Amino acid sequence: MATLHLEIVTPEARTFSGEAQMVVVPGVEGDLGILPDHMPLMTQVNPGELRITTVNGDQYLAIGSGFLEVLPDRVSIMTDMAVPEAEIDEKAAEEAVARAQRELSEKALAGEELAFVQSSLLKSLAQLHVKRRSRH
Repeated sequence: MATLHLEIVTPEARTFSGEAQMVVVPGVEGDLGILPDHMPLMTQVNPGELRITTVNGDQYLAIGSGFLEVLPDRVSIMTDMAVPEAEIDEKAAEEAVARAQRELSEKALAGEELAFVQSSLLKSLAQLHVKRRSRH
């Protein structure tokens, strides 16, 4: 089966670099499935679940906001967070969700502070979704 080269880069590190048969990315208008020979595309990525299908099966990562570039033989994702399922700390993610929800309900947030708390909430929810997906 044909493959494409996938690179996932965060400010801290290159999280993934390898061949994939398919990539499903949470985009601004919903999930975007990418196969080899996909038409060129550049779009925004939303926090959520990223699925990478390789010859060895599926891998899942929680990703944050960022950008996606698709070329016929290559996909590049630049994001502020990319955490493999095995590395997600469920308890820490639950605590982060509770903390963000508490801040949203108890404080009158605006501007950058509001955007930061909302972003933190979405990234923590993405981690919980990825971590709990195998139980459902």
